[in-house]
Order: sequence, then C-alpha cells, then structure tokens
Amino acid sequence: MKINVIFHSLYGHIYRMAEAAAEGAKQVKGAEVKVLQVKETLPDDIIAKMGAAEAKKKFAHIPVATLDDLSGADALIFGTPTRYGNMSAQMKTFIDSTGGLWMKDALVGKVASVFTSTATQHGGQESTILSFHIPLLHLGFIIVGMPYAEKGQMTLKEITGGSPYGASTIAGTDGSRLPSEAELNMARFQGRHVADITRRLVGG
Repeated sequence: MKINVIFHSLYGHIYRMAEAAAEGAKQVKGAEVKVLQVKETLPDDIIAKMGAAEAKKKFAHIPVATLDDLSGADALIFGTPTRYGNMSAQMKTFIDSTGGLWMKDALVGKVASVFTSTATQHGGQESTILSFHIPLLHLGFIIVGMPYAEKGQMTLKEITGGSPYGASTIAGTDGSRLPSEAELNMARFQGRHVADITRRLVGG
C-alpha cells in the first residue's frame, strides 16, 4: 500500500503539515509513505525578496514529485497553501500536467485527500480544499476528507484550522505563526484516516 504526500510550501507551514500527515499514515500497518514536493516555479531572487529563502532550505532535501509518483501510488495526500481561495500556481501546474494520465484512466479509483494553510482564519481554507477536489474528481480519485471523528476541529478553546474537508493551519499575515499541535494532530489524523481507507480498498 503506497501513499505519497505531495506538497507545495513557501514558508514551511505546509511542509510541517505534510510531515505530520505522513507520520499519521505510517501508523497504519502496511503503509509505505513518501513525502514529495512539487517543483518550485518562482525564481530564487523572487523567493529571496519574499523572505522565504531560509525557510525553503529546510525542505530542499525533499524530492520533487513526478507523474510516476501519482500513477504508482494507491493514495495521494496533497498539501497546498491558499492563493486567493485556490491552490497555489505551483500545485496547479503539477495537477495540470496530468493530462496523459487522465487519457489512460491511470488515476481512477485511487484515494486522494487535501490539506491547506491560509494567512488568516477565514482566508479560504475550505474553498481551497473544495476547489482542489474538482480536478481530482475529473481524474477519477476517491475523495477522503477529515470527519468529525477528529474532535480537534470542534474546539472553541483556541483559534485553529481544520474542517471536515481537511486539515489546515493559519500562518498569520506575516507567516510567523507555525502550525499548532492541534493542527498537526489533525494532519496526523487525516494521514491515518486516508491510510486506513486505502488499506480497506486495496485489501478488498
């Protein structure tokens, strides 16, 4: 049972969530989990001007995902920051490159799930995940969210991300807020939930 966590991150928030999702998936017996990132399309000088160069170094060792990492997996967990209520352009470029797989029905019946981050509490967390589901459905994926069995998304004790559509974190407008333990726990739950659903499907 192969599960690939594929993310795009600029300041490291989604990278941290991806690591947590992978940690959760690995808790399910038989899960082989890889963490991969999509190719960065911004030039280095722009990344430096955005103040993200040091953050990017922390996950520069993560391999870049290829289309084979989609077709060769039983489940995919995608992580993307929000850009005006949608996935990032870098992630969209990767998804848009799957036309050949679509023509071959190569992704039909595979499991997919999505998590995200936003700068603000109401900055498009749900719309980003829901709009990400659209191309995944076109590609034939079976969508898995994050049910309310993960009770952390119901808390009123702290500001936190998370919804039945998927785990999420709030980065703050300056990117200074890192994912909270509650948000990381949601990502772990989502990874474990995806792996458990995939195990049932693969195992018959």
